[in-house]
Amino acid sequence: MNSRERVIAAIEHREPDRVPMDLGGSIMSGIMAQALARVRPYLGLAARPPRVYEVYQMLGEVEPDMVERVGIDVLPVEPEALFFGLKRRDYKAWRLFDGTPVRVPGQFAVEDAGDALILHEEGDPGKPPAGRMPKNGYYFDQIGDQELHTDFTPPPLDEMEAAYLRPIATQKLEYLACEAERLRSTGKALLLGDWFDFGPAGVGNTPDWLCLLAGEPEYVESLFALKAEGDLTRLAQLQAYVGDNIDIFGVDGADYGTQRAEMFSPDTFEQFYLPYYRTVIGWVRANTHWKTWKHTCGAARRFIPFFIDAGLDCLNPVQCSAAGMDPIGLKHDFGRYITFWGGGVDTQHTLPFGTPDEVYEEVEARIRIFAPGGGFVFNPIHNIQAKTPSANLDALFRAVRDHGRYPIVL
Repeated sequence: MNSRERVIAAIEHREPDRVPMDLGGSIMSGIMAQALARVRPYLGLAARPPRVYEVYQMLGEVEPDMVERVGIDVLPVEPEALFFGLKRRDYKAWRLFDGTPVRVPGQFAVEDAGDALILHEEGDPGKPPAGRMPKNGYYFDQIGDQELHTDFTPPPLDEMEAAYLRPIATQKLEYLACEAERLRSTGKALLLGDWFDFGPAGVGNTPDWLCLLAGEPEYVESLFALKAEGDLTRLAQLQAYVGDNIDIFGVDGADYGTQRAEMFSPDTFEQFYLPYYRTVIGWVRANTHWKTWKHTCGAARRFIPFFIDAGLDCLNPVQCSAAGMDPIGLKHDFGRYITFWGGGVDTQHTLPFGTPDEVYEEVEARIRIFAPGGGFVFNPIHNIQAKTPSANLDALFRAVRDHGRYPIVL
């Protein structure tokens, strides 16, 4: 089997030759630049400064030699400009706070505010500040993202209609089409994530939106209807450009769970979100051969039946450390109906802080739980963090290699 056949078999709940593996197939399944810079020479690969292709999460680009060395089966097809409008081109040298040499996009430019680095949209100091990395930090927080505005007034629906019904820019479509065509010959499964054109409705920041969900149901319902209408138009555009050159469509990357509970009730999900997902995923299933993929962190167990109802194929990152996300229960209750794309090892505790033996044992255990009968693509739970020891990453890769062959030994 090649990688594409392996991933498709797993998504269709058939047992391939081995468990497919994703590392870097999306901005939710990657590795931070510091960890990537250290692990390359540990694995016997040439040491070189990684490209930080996504500066919000400081993700390093997993290059082809590592893809082959580790046995990665998924490659990303994502827009040239990701967070903060920085285009992934014209890379230049830079150093992280800990001294790790990296390469960053040419537009990347920061202000030193003493206690933090400030990043402006598109790296243009004439535009408002968009990101803030505290001194000795690891990420750029989106400025204002978590502030509750007690005087927040949602924009009028006619204003949102103009925004939600706009088409995808031709330049972006052409870029995605070229990337998909370029990578098609690799034999890898291609995951397309246009994370800023698709996804459910939302205005303001996270606290503002959660208040609207509870307090303005008629407005929210109208907003979701507009967003679904616009996404269908954009899906038709996307299909016309990329056709069958992609295998998996990333529906969206919106988070609905915290460590301890959902962000809102299942009733709220059923009222507002389920109709949206039925519409979008239904169009994909009716008009393409693409599989569908959805990311949500945290405690999302009570939403899984709704995702299954909507026809979703893959759920990521399967945060087993969150409330209600016990892997045995997830596989038992939902494993016949949805593919778990993640859950392979805990990136909060075991992978960064455990011993190599503990990492190896947890990966082995997760494979035995999730892999039987297919329906599993191995991926650590979200992105691999900056200080993760290389010995632990090596243990992860060895465990997947040693125990990921079908039939799975229970």
